[in-house]
Amino acid sequence: MLRFVAKWLWLLWCWLEISVFTLVLYTMSWLPVAMTGRYYHELSRVWCRFFVRALGIDLRLHQKNTLPMPEQYILISNHPSALEDFAIPALFDIYPLAKQGVRHWYFIGRIGHRSGTIFVKRDDADSRRAALEALTAAVNQGRNIAIFPEGGCKGRRIYSRFQTGAFDISIQTGVPILPVFIHYEEQDTFEWHDPHTVLDKFWHYMTVGNNRANYYVYDAISPADFNDKQEFAEHVRQQYLQWQQRYLD
Repeated sequence: MLRFVAKWLWLLWCWLEISVFTLVLYTMSWLPVAMTGRYYHELSRVWCRFFVRALGIDLRLHQKNTLPMPEQYILISNHPSALEDFAIPALFDIYPLAKQGVRHWYFIGRIGHRSGTIFVKRDDADSRRAALEALTAAVNQGRNIAIFPEGGCKGRRIYSRFQTGAFDISIQTGVPILPVFIHYEEQDTFEWHDPHTVLDKFWHYMTVGNNRANYYVYDAISPADFNDKQEFAEHVRQQYLQWQQRYLD
């Protein structure tokens, strides 16, 4: 009983912290960009760490890479849950691609937009083209970007195909793909199931029995050996299937 009370008192304190931090970042988002510069992006990453902590998540980064991390990369990962939208920026200095609906979330959408998130309407060809151009421009500016090649939350198992946008950008720019495999130990609770809302999932995270979230980083994959984006995408998907067998099957 004492442990239960201590946990919820701690989470209450964390939510007070994140509420104040959110109001600060939201207020700063209305200032001219020249007044905040890159500091806003860095603060948004700290905000993501606070948010993950407020959800009660035990977030673990496992460096399975045998080679040093590249100076610049295009991060990809599987996408079984909603937590990745906060946990990946908490762990990596990236500018992510997110669905257009996130842009309209209260407070979070505006903070994400101001911190450099690129939004896309997946069922709109013009929106997808504009997002690809924005992501390519970000890479050419020296930034790291993050893309979910499954094209959205597809469940705990790797989807039958990867979208080719990340691999197209990699081939065009020469920037390697950095694969991250995500494994939630209590898969049923973390996995996104319709008709759950994001608030439903936040509550699930806070009440989960096993709150461990494992993010495995593997060696970056160079585009030099690939001339075709679809071949590149399928090669990497096969790697994910091997990691799935290791951690999930």
